[in-house]
Parts: sequence; structure tokens; C-alpha cells
Amino acid sequence: MRVEIWTDIACPWCYVGKARFEKALAAFPARDDVEVVHRSFELDPHRAKDDVQPVLTMLARKYGMTEAQARAGEDNLGAQAAAEGLAYRTRGRDHGSTFDMHRLLHLAKEHGRQDELVQRLYEANFAEERSVFNDDERLVEIAVVAGLDESAVRAVLADPDAYADQVRADEREAAALGANGVPFFVIDRKYGVSGAQPAEVFAQALARAWDERSPLTLVDAGDSAAEACGPDGCAVPQR
Repeated sequence: MRVEIWTDIACPWCYVGKARFEKALAAFPARDDVEVVHRSFELDPHRAKDDVQPVLTMLARKYGMTEAQARAGEDNLGAQAAAEGLAYRTRGRDHGSTFDMHRLLHLAKEHGRQDELVQRLYEANFAEERSVFNDDERLVEIAVVAGLDESAVRAVLADPDAYADQVRADEREAAALGANGVPFFVIDRKYGVSGAQPAEVFAQALARAWDERSPLTLVDAGDSAAEACGPDGCAVPQR
């Protein structure tokens, strides 16, 4: 069974939602048969790479709130993150373009290190002091810690077209599926879960999707003795 998760590194609810989903997955009896794939979704796809500003300033301007209201919202998110065992800096974080991070996540997918990189990016963005925005050296450090080859990471960052099509394809697919926000979880292309739901909701969705998988229906062609190959070899036609 496959679970696809559309997220953005700049999204705090994606950070929290990932932890809640993983709690449900860890308790899921068939967890070893679940493939998790991270998909790209930029909350701010038109932001220039060098356009970086404090999170509190961005929130106040984007949502028309006071900075006091923005601080209260960050405090609430910090409490939600702490409840999931996550570190979260409620002050001093930056906001910027995540396009290069998504491109690196597609590189990581090819090398089987996608989950490691997305988790490391979340931790760097939400819990650590140094900004992850408009700083290629910072992204190189993070990606290498996640298990990627440094030269490959540098090559992607040096080429703005590398994996760009894959990022845009993910975003088009999200729109086609009806996702207008993240996190957005798609389970076996049958069920969608929107938002950082409680672990219990993810557990129910996983169980339901697993239980409702359709068994294979064989087509009766009228000859049950048709030739086939099996563990004991292939039948030899009798003349």
C-alpha cells in the first residue's frame, strides 16, 4: 500500500502532521507493507529565492493580523509541536522560497533518502537557529547529513532546471486531486486525509484502506487447464 504526502517545508502543520502520521504508522500491523512517498507543494510558489523575511512579519502581512496575534499563533503551534515531542522555535525563524528544497527531495527519492531529508529539513527550519532559506551551503550540509552525496547536491543546486519539472508535476497533481492546502495525505489513491489530523484519524484511514483492498479477480476464459509456468516449471504440451 502506498501513502503519498503532499507537504511544504515552510508549513508548520506539515511538520506536526508528519509526526502524527508516523505515530499511527508505527502502530499499524502492516506497516512494513506501506510505502511512503513525499510529494512537492509550495505554499509560496512565486516567491523569489532571495526574498526572505521573518515569519512573524510574513504572517502579519499575509493574513492581516497584528504581530501580537502572529506571536500567539506561533506559541500555539509550539505547544502543538511539543505535544508530539517536536522541538519548535516560536521566535526568530525566517520564511522564504522552498523550491530548491523540493528539488533536492526529488534527488533524495532517487537514492532512497527522501524521508531522511524531509525530516532533517523540518528540524533545521523549525528547531534550529540558522536559516534554511537562500543559503545553498546550509542546504548542502543538511542534505549530506541526510545521506546524500555532496557533489550530487551541489550539482542540483547549481542547475535551476534540475528536478524542476518533477516539482511542478507534483503540484499539478495535487491540484487535480483537489488539494488546496497541506499536509495532504493520499492513501492508495483511494482515501484522502487533509490536515494535521490526530494519530487516531490516520490509524483509521490506514486500516480502512488496507481492509478494503480488492482481491484479484480472475477472468474465466473457459479453459482451466490452459498452459502456464509455475514453481515446478512449465507444462510441456502433449502431442
